Order: sequence, then C-alpha cells, then structure tokens
Amino acid sequence: MLDITRYLPITDPTLIFFVVLMVILTAPIIMGRLRIPHIIGMVLAGVLLGKYGLNILERDASFEILGNVGLLYIMFLAGLEMDMQGFKNNVRHVLVFGILTFTIPFLMSLLMGLYMLDYSMPASLMLGCIMASNTLIAYPIVGRYGLQKHMTATLSVGSSMLSLLISLIVVAAIVNAFSTSGGGTLFWLAFILKLAAFCTGMLFFIPRLTRWFLRRYSDSVMQFTFVMAVMFLSGAFSGFIGLEAIFGAFFAGLILNRFIPHLSPLMNRIEFIGNALFIPYFLIGVGMLIDVSLLFSGGKILWVVVCLVFFGTVGKGIAAYLMTFALRLPLKWGNMMFGLTSAHAAGAIAMVMVGRKLEVSPGCYLFGDDVLNGIVIMILVTCIISSIMTEHASKAIRLQDKDIPQKLAVSNDDEKMLLPVKYPEYADNLLSMAILMRNQKLNREIVALNVVYDDVNAGNNQTEGRRLLEHLQHAASASDVHLQTQVRIAANIANGIKHAFKEFQASEIIMGLHFHKEISSKFWGEFTQSLYNGLSRQITIARITQPLNTIRRIQVAVPSRAEYEPGFYRWLERLARLAGNLDCRIGFNGRDDTISLIRQYISNYHSSVRAEYQEMQHWNELPKLASTIKEDHMFVIITARKGTVSYKNALERLPDEINRYFAGRTLVIVFPDQYGDNNELMTFAQPQHTEESSAYDMLLKKLRKWTRNSSN
Repeated sequence: MLDITRYLPITDPTLIFFVVLMVILTAPIIMGRLRIPHIIGMVLAGVLLGKYGLNILERDASFEILGNVGLLYIMFLAGLEMDMQGFKNNVRHVLVFGILTFTIPFLMSLLMGLYMLDYSMPASLMLGCIMASNTLIAYPIVGRYGLQKHMTATLSVGSSMLSLLISLIVVAAIVNAFSTSGGGTLFWLAFILKLAAFCTGMLFFIPRLTRWFLRRYSDSVMQFTFVMAVMFLSGAFSGFIGLEAIFGAFFAGLILNRFIPHLSPLMNRIEFIGNALFIPYFLIGVGMLIDVSLLFSGGKILWVVVCLVFFGTVGKGIAAYLMTFALRLPLKWGNMMFGLTSAHAAGAIAMVMVGRKLEVSPGCYLFGDDVLNGIVIMILVTCIISSIMTEHASKAIRLQDKDIPQKLAVSNDDEKMLLPVKYPEYADNLLSMAILMRNQKLNREIVALNVVYDDVNAGNNQTEGRRLLEHLQHAASASDVHLQTQVRIAANIANGIKHAFKEFQASEIIMGLHFHKEISSKFWGEFTQSLYNGLSRQITIARITQPLNTIRRIQVAVPSRAEYEPGFYRWLERLARLAGNLDCRIGFNGRDDTISLIRQYISNYHSSVRAEYQEMQHWNELPKLASTIKEDHMFVIITARKGTVSYKNALERLPDEINRYFAGRTLVIVFPDQYGDNNELMTFAQPQHTEESSAYDMLLKKLRKWTRNSSN
C-alpha cells in the first residue's frame, strides 16, 4: 500500500497555500452545517492540519508573516468598525459601563490567575486583560431585530471599545516592562510620555495626511494601499516605542474610522481582503499551535478552562447587571448588555498570542500551551452563551413594545416590484400576480429581470431572455402597465438579482418557486435561499398551477408575532389587493392578537374584501389546514427569516410539509421585510453564507425515519 505519511507534513509553499485556501473555502460550509462560529471553525481546522493533529501542514514562514498581518488586521478592523457617534452621544453612561465591564472581569481574573491557577503577576495581569476585553460577536443579531440604536446596543458597543482600549494599553505596559531593564517610577513616567507622544503624533498627522491623500487620489488600489500603509506604520511606531503592535493597529483604525464609511467601497475592499485571506491565515496558524492531547493529560488544563469560562462570563454578567440596576433599566435590557459583552474572540486571540511570544526568561514564555488551549475553548463557550442571550433578549425587547404594529405601517407610496423570470411556464402568471397586487392609483412601473450565467452559453441565453421579456412587455401593455426590462449577465444568479434590486431601488421581489428537479434537488433550488438571506426586503415566491382568475379562495397561514415584523402591513396590503381584484374570499388563520390587527386593517382600508378569520393557536396545525385547501384555492404561507421575531423552529419543516400536504396546489410563500439593510457585509462573526439545514437537523430526520421503520 502507498504510504502517504512520508509525504507529510507538506513543506512546499505552493501546496501549503493551496491547502490553506481549500480550508478557507470549505470551513464556512462545514461550520455552517454544525452551527459553530466560523472564527472557531478556522482555529479547529488549524488544529486538525497542524503537527498536533493529522500533521498535514508545516507551520512555515508564511504563517508567521501572513499570520502577523492577520493579527494586526483583526485589531485594525475592530477600530474601523467602532460606532464613534454612538460613543459621543452617550459618553457618560458609556464611560461608566466601560469602566465596570473592564474592572470587574479584570480584577476577578487577576485574582483567579494568582490564587487559583498559581500564575505569576504579569501572566495574571495579561489574563485579566484578555477576560476584560470582549468582541461583539452577537451584534449582527441586534441588527436583525432593528435594535442598533437601542440604548443597550449603544452602551455595549461603546463599552466594548473602551474596555478593549484599556486592555491593550495594559498589555502594552506589560510588554514594555519586560523589554526594559528597570521598572520604577522613571519607567512608568517614560512609558506614559512615550504613549502620549505616540497618540498625539498620530492624532495630529494621520488625519491631515489621510484627508489630503483621499481628496487627491481616487484610484481604489492606491486608497487601499494607503490605508494598509497607515496601519503598518502605526503598528511599527508602536513597536519602536515599546508598545505592542496590535495597539498601534487598533489606534490607526480608530483614527481612520471617520474617513472610511462602513458602507463605502473602500471599507468593502478592506474587509474583503482581511476576511478572505489574512485573518483566516492567522486563525489557522493559531490552531496549529494547539496541542489537543493536553486536554486528556490531566486535570490541570480542564481546571484552567473552567476558571477562564466561569470568571470571564460571571465578571461580564456582574458588570452588565450592576449597570442595569444603577440606571434602573428593565432586566431584559441587562440581559442584552450581558449577551453583547460576554463573548471573547478576536481580541482574546490577539492578546494570548502576544503572551506566547513574550519571553520572561531564556526559553520560558509568559503563556504556555495550557492557556492557549483554555482560551480557544473559552472563546467557543462564550460565543455560544453570547449568541443565545442576545437572541433571547433582542426578541424580548422587540416584543415588549406594544405600539410596534402602529409604527410599522408602511406607506402605500413605497412600491416598485421586481420580477426575476427565467421560465416561460410561470412568467405570465408572475406578471399577472404583480399587476393584481400593485397600487393602480400610483401606476408605478414593474421591472422584469432575466439573469443568465456568465458562461459559454451566455449569448444564446441572453437572446432567449430578451424574447421572454418582449413577450411580457406585450402582455403588460395589454393591461396598460409600463414594464421595464433588463437582461444581465452574472457569475451568481442570486447576486445578479440583488444588484438589480438595488439599482432599480425596488421595494419587493415576486418570483417563481423552483420546480426543475434535474437542476437542483433542494426545495428552494439553486439560489433562492441565498436571495432571501441576503436581502432584508419582502420576497414573494409563487407556485401557480392554474390561471389566477379561476382562484375561488385565498387561505393565509400567519405565524404568531407576525405583527411585530416591519413588513407586516406590506404583505397584508398586497394580499388584500389580490383578493379584491380577484373578487374571491380570503381567510386568515393565526393567533387572536394577530388576527385582531388584520381584521382592523382590512375593515379600515379594504372593507369591500370578503375576509374571514380563523384561530390557529399553533403552527403545528398547518397539516390540518391542508385538508381545507381545494384545487381552486390559493394557499399563502407567511414565513420568516431565521433570527427574526416571528421565526420558529417549526418553519424548518416547511419544505417537507409543503411537499407532503400541499403537492399540486397553488402556493405562495412570503418572506416579509425584516430589520437591517446591511446583510451583504460578510465577517467571520456573521458570514453571508447560510446552509439550508444544519447537520443536526439531518441527523434528527434520519433518527425519526429509523424509528418509524423499526416500529413498523
């Protein structure tokens, strides 16, 4: 047999780079299936590939160079992404909470390191800094619930910035103390003077230089290169004066924060390069240093993990609830602040790597493998705790606002429908549905879009697309509706539709449900899932099996808490117009509180619509509702994106239930508007890619199937 171990570890730089790129490519897919944060996935991949795992890769100089760049990049992005305006608006409360969320975990971890883990004073101080800082890993959850400007979010973001800044200053002081022969009053006086000179010089020269350069040169490559040069210059100067380079990178990010808007092309390039290459390289390199066997070598490492997780989490919790009590805020607000500030990720990894390189005596470093292993496991646990707490608190805060349904009512003037069409089989029906749903008084145009793949058949597919759109234009003209058309080429269909959506400033999408099994065996098809995960606006997906004018009844299933979604009145308005124009009955099935709002809206704005209302206490009653759907009925399901107020785990079963109970029926699935317009930003905390189902869902399905077969 061929012994492949003699070819391992791989030392060829080209092959090493190829393997790393394959990890960067596949890790998000696998971690998405396992519902594990991607930042942890990269570290685990490094563990698997390194000498303590399968010994596939040699940790060569590329991991040192690119890994160091990735380390600085993490801290630089942390500074760039800080909400400086929110900090300024709530500076007093932010300062108090920032000091609390730094001091309490810092002191608890310092004492824990000294008296429970028997570490030295410098190691315990560094450990305190790691546990006092935090990463806003759960902040995208806040965005999904539309709470970015909520007081708890502002306090958490500002305090995170402050605690990280203080932590980095203390780390810099520790590093400086080891690189200096003496440490008395003169040392600390010199350190403070050097720090003040560095900060003053950066604050004076960099903004002026940046303003001059960005005004004079608009070339995207030159702007990106300039920003990177500033980051490395700041890191280098920070190292020259005895501070740690990560402090310089973070400080450069804070200075450049105002010059690089979060939604600008320059910011997109900076994040793209970092998230695509440098940061993964760093995280994989960190994983290659972890010796998993230490976890099974005895109780020492397990004790370290327990101490780090417990004291780090409890310290952040005490700070959050103390602030809640001091300001007399509701408990759920305290839960939100605890959830947002309890996760440790980028900053913790950056600081522990500084400790591993800090030589306290010949051949002896400040942190050993036990701390590195403990920090990685601590990051995984705190990220899970943070995500769960933030999700729970965000939902509770959003639901406590009883006036929200009135606030969410949309103006009828916000209407421009986009119709992505590909197959003639359903194009006419989609156009008919859009015409029946539109506001005739506004007489807005409808946009019909055909996106073709950028491949060798692009020319032929464009011709077919134009032919289909011309047919739709004739059909729209017959109804006296202006139809704007576009055929566009894209490497990814979902991205092509999203870009067109923004270009045309559309309000919603009406599209057909995938039905070609030979193209994709998935229920949603090739790109639908990417589309509704990547856009926050309403998407209506229709499977129309008969002419719409023959529909006799529309039956609507509404999930509980649907009235708290910002798109509640948009889909209700569209369905009311559809029922009125078809002159058919429409029945709403849902909870009493939701139904009462629907009844009130229909009575006030569409009194001529023949509406009926039926209580449906639980979403599990959906199969029973299927027995009432006839061939000439249309069944409408109001669903929700994962992480929104009205989302429930039962919606995961929707594809199976539709295939089982509603086969052959006219079907419409609506994803309402949700909070947040920034879904295209991809970070390791919240990647854009989302798997249709998790590995755990697939395992449960197989277990249920096996149980049914064994019982029979």
